[in-house]
Amino acid sequence: MQQRPLGRTDLRVSRICLGTMTFGEQNSEAEAHRQLDRATERGVNFLDAAELYPIPPKAETQGRTEAYIASWLKARGNRDRIVVATKVVGRSVMTWFRQDGSEPRLDRRNVVEAVEGSLQRLGIDCIDLYQIHWPDRPTTGFGSVPTRWKAPESVADEVAIAETAEVFGELTAAGKIRHMGLSNESAWGTMRWLALAETGAAPRVASVQNAYNLLNRTFETGQAEIAAREDVGLLAYSPLAQGYLTGKYAGGALPAGSRKALFDRLQRYEKPGTTDAIDAYVALARELSIAPATFANAFVLAQPFVTASIIGATTMEQLDECLAAEEVAWTPAMQEAVDALYQRFGNPAP
Repeated sequence: MQQRPLGRTDLRVSRICLGTMTFGEQNSEAEAHRQLDRATERGVNFLDAAELYPIPPKAETQGRTEAYIASWLKARGNRDRIVVATKVVGRSVMTWFRQDGSEPRLDRRNVVEAVEGSLQRLGIDCIDLYQIHWPDRPTTGFGSVPTRWKAPESVADEVAIAETAEVFGELTAAGKIRHMGLSNESAWGTMRWLALAETGAAPRVASVQNAYNLLNRTFETGQAEIAAREDVGLLAYSPLAQGYLTGKYAGGALPAGSRKALFDRLQRYEKPGTTDAIDAYVALARELSIAPATFANAFVLAQPFVTASIIGATTMEQLDECLAAEEVAWTPAMQEAVDALYQRFGNPAP
């Protein structure tokens, strides 16, 4: 599998990253290990987790994902060949992440406690890529990259980026983390981090993990140029739009065991205009005789500002369809066909 540089770091990561948020909820430990084995057999060396996981977030399951990764790393003895990424939660009303039951913020106490917790659960001495799951500051919406502006309400206790940056610098110097990344971040936020790095007040951002798929190409508007000029590539999450781009929910279908059936948490991809767009992209994939899941992932991999596409699956069959995107020879004609549909449908699900 092709590998790409992770920002300006010394790390090279597979262009497909295995997302793990189903581990500990939809997938058992044994199933998680099978997914990890299959992915690494196919050349994946990059895993993405979070202290938040598994999804949906619950106090009774929090941390299981990292623990399942730990047991696999220990059993396979391959820590030196795997790039491990995880995340600290941003501002939240969820109170089960910190020992004192307080609401998380991105200040020193919270970040240090989060790092130590992830290191312990993962069973490792250093996190290769430590990411801020979402900003501390209130934003216009989750993901921080809207198609229309909605002014967020200010808060009196906002933790400044500079304050969080200082903590990340200390953790890097202490050898707890190797590199840092952002997630659900805007162009403004990314540039603020880069500006601090230029003054030596923060580690340099290596990547931005944002939603990116056929229904949401907002990253291209302001952040693709940053990715190209500043070497802060996209780690694209939800390349399948939480499963919608597989076509499995077409016509109101509700497959047993699907995330929609289990949790009903897919509202991000159920906005006005999404159904027609999904149907069109799925039809295009089938016209090309490519499985819709494979096609949607191949589109993401083909974009020049993408460092890696973060795939996720609950079954081995789903995993294989996602991994098959590596083998698709993306052509200019495919891009033109996708862009023609994008001209019609835009970004219905930012």
